[in-house]
Order: sequence, then C-alpha cells, then structure tokens
Amino acid sequence: MNLYNGDVMRVIMLSWEYPPRIVGGISPHVYDLSKRLAELNIEVHVVTKATPQAPDEEVEPSGVHVHRVHLSAHPNDFLHEIQLLNQATELRVRRLLEDWRPGGQPTIFHAHDWLSLDSARELKYEYKLPIVATVHATEWGRNGGIHTPTQRHIHDQEYWLTYESWRTIVCSQFMKDEVHRYFDCPYDKIDVIYNGVEPEKFQFDWTTEEQAAWRRRLATPDERIVMYVGRFVREKGIHVLLNAASAVLARQPKTKFVIVGGGNRVALERFSRWYGLEDKVLFTGFMADRSLHRLFRCADVAVFPSLYEPFGIVALEGMAAGAPVVTSDAGGLKEVVLHDVTGTTSYAGNPESLAWAILRAIEDPDRAKRLSEMATKRLVADFNWEGIARQTKLVYERVWREFLASYWRDGTLWPVSPGAEERASKLQVREKAQREPVLERPPGFGVPDGFVDRELADELNEELASLRSDE
Repeated sequence: MNLYNGDVMRVIMLSWEYPPRIVGGISPHVYDLSKRLAELNIEVHVVTKATPQAPDEEVEPSGVHVHRVHLSAHPNDFLHEIQLLNQATELRVRRLLEDWRPGGQPTIFHAHDWLSLDSARELKYEYKLPIVATVHATEWGRNGGIHTPTQRHIHDQEYWLTYESWRTIVCSQFMKDEVHRYFDCPYDKIDVIYNGVEPEKFQFDWTTEEQAAWRRRLATPDERIVMYVGRFVREKGIHVLLNAASAVLARQPKTKFVIVGGGNRVALERFSRWYGLEDKVLFTGFMADRSLHRLFRCADVAVFPSLYEPFGIVALEGMAAGAPVVTSDAGGLKEVVLHDVTGTTSYAGNPESLAWAILRAIEDPDRAKRLSEMATKRLVADFNWEGIARQTKLVYERVWREFLASYWRDGTLWPVSPGAEERASKLQVREKAQREPVLERPPGFGVPDGFVDRELADELNEELASLRSDE
C-alpha cells in the first residue's frame, strides 16, 4: 500500500488562538509545532479566529498557511463565541477541502482542545477523514473535579474529543494517565509527545552593565530575585509562593519576589500588604517577550509552584534562560524538572517545602549552576521542536496508514476509493461549502442543545464568561 502516492501530507490545524492572538499556551504551541512540521515537508494550514493585528489569509515565512475566520454575529457569551467560531471554522475548512478534494492529497484534521471539537467532528463525519487531537489540559484536573454546569459541559466536550480522535496526543505521562482515567480513552490510543522550547530566544547579547541596569528596575543591587510568571489563577499556586515568602525572608532577607502575569491580582496584593510583604513583592503585570526573557536571564531563581500542571512550558523557558528552576511536583512538572538533576522540586501546595527548595537554590549557587547546566543538556535531548515535530509526523503517518486500511476508506469523499465523487455529489458538499453562515440559535441563548432550563443556562453562561477572563 502506497501511503502518500507521491503527495505531501496535509494537516489542518484547528485552534481557537494563534499568534498574534495569544490567550494561553495553545497559541505558541501550535505556532512552533506548525513551523517545524513545515520544515519536514508537511503542508500545514492553521484555521483560527481573526484578529485585527493580522491578515485574514497569509502564508508565513515558514511556509505555514494561516486562515483567520470572522464570527457571523456578536457573541452573547463565551460559549456562544466558541459556537460561532466553530461554525466559521467549519465553513472555511469546507471551502479548502472542496478546492483540494479532486487531488486526493493525504489530509488530516488536528484539533487542539475541546474548543475545536464541533467543527472537527462535523467535518470528520461528512468527509470521512480522520482527526488527531491534542488535549492540553483537562477541566477535571484544573478544578480538582467537576462541580458546576460549566465544568460539566467542558468535561463532556473533552470526552468527545478523545472519543472522536483517531489518535490523542498529550504532553506528559501524567496527562496520559489523566486522559485514560477521566475519559476512558484506551491507553494504547494515547501518544505522549513533550512540549518544546526554542533556547535561541534567550541567547541574545547582553552586557554585564545592561543586566545590572535591568536588575535595578526590579530590585536593589544586593537583593536576589525570585521570579514567577503565569496566569493569576489558583491552579498556578501563587498563594503558595506568597505563603513561602516569609520563611525565605527569615533566612535571606535580601530577597525580592517578582510576580509576572496578567489577571486580577487585587486579592494577592491585599494579602501581601496584610502579610507585611509589600516591599518584598513586586507585581509587574504582563511582560512582553524580550522583557520577560531579560527577567529570566537575571533571575536568581525561577519558581513555578503549580497545584495542577499538565506540562509546564514556563519551566522549560527558565531552563533555556539558564535560571535555576524550582517547581512543585504537580502533574507533568516532575517529568520536566528532574529533582536534583535539572532543578529542585517541592511538594505541591506546601509552603514550607517550597521555601526549602527556594532557599536551597539561593544558598548553594554552585549546585544551582550545576543543575542549570544539566537542564541545558536535557533541553537539547528531550525538548527540541525538531524532535517533537518528527514524533508528531509519525503519528500523522500512522493515522493515514490505518485510515487507508480501514472501512472508513470505503466511505470517504476523498478519492482514495471507488465512488468518492458520487458520494460527494449525493451529500452536496460543494453546495454546503458555498453557503452563508447561519446563526442557529436565537440571540441571548448561547448554551448548547439540550439545555432547556433557562436558570441553569444563565448560570452556565456566567461561569463561561468568568472562564474567558481567567484565560
């Protein structure tokens, strides 16, 4: 069986965010992965939400094709927004597929998280083409269970994403266990492929004088800098770090805690004042890339005290910058940072343990330097994007090979089996690709089918709006 028949593999990335639109970690992940896949001669098309900062259609220097879609109406809430985005995504992909279908080039959908499920599933069953899914995190893990209608809806969507995918990719062994446990996803259907980092971003020329000047903006010359970067949500464990700060300061009073990130920090600042830490804790707000890279370069310790973490890309960034890294042992972090090998780990949710780990990094600089050097070596071996892209390409090739050998080949609209054009004509897919988007639900009601309790629906929409603000 000829896998490609001389054609290049084509992958349609479905992602609700993509640079310059960055809400969370999915955006940079899809960007870096797509760029590296293009270098491996895979034709990558990213379909994502439009943003005023970028054109609707472009081919990036890497060769990645980006298609940004507009919503057909102003969304009433977050869930309605995702619904409209999936409608627009589905229509844009249909038009692409109709341009490509006669050629029969190997084509796979790659859906990133539950936010892309609806469009991927609709296209899968119409065209009979396979889905590869990446689960970046789970709602159960983020919240320590399912407690609200919002969480139940997202959890159900995550389940269906793993169910509908031909293969499911996760970023750590921890996530493989979690997806298997929460969604009953067969263990042998899940592939572990780590996230990556580009160390080159941190390897810019920077004189000693420039570094000293940058440090003076954040701390006094004799203070050590302990930095944190991440979202201001409970799962990231900022409150654990603030609780650990007093224990660190008791032994090392010349220490400054620099907290970087966007979101609502009022409660955290109030706690710092109440705890008498206002002179020792600096909330910087959001930092752009180069500013953040400089902070990583001049930090004495980069600390990530998450309560839940599927992987921990920020820990990789700290390692790439050469900063001594301290993390909790939550989730995939203990796979990224190996205790006493490439960094120091502490017990998740335990301020005393976190203070011990931070002090160990501060008070033994020779050990910290040795661990940082080992971390740099491991980055090259395990977390480089070229290797990650090659592993992902192998998943695509396996899926296409199994697809061609399956009964799905007999029903596909792709011309890899007899009767494909007749099936396409019967389903009128070309006509569907030319239709105008239709708002399927009345204004003011953005919850999914099946929710008929208006009070429950309002609660769901309110919580989803809160979720968007957190992200």
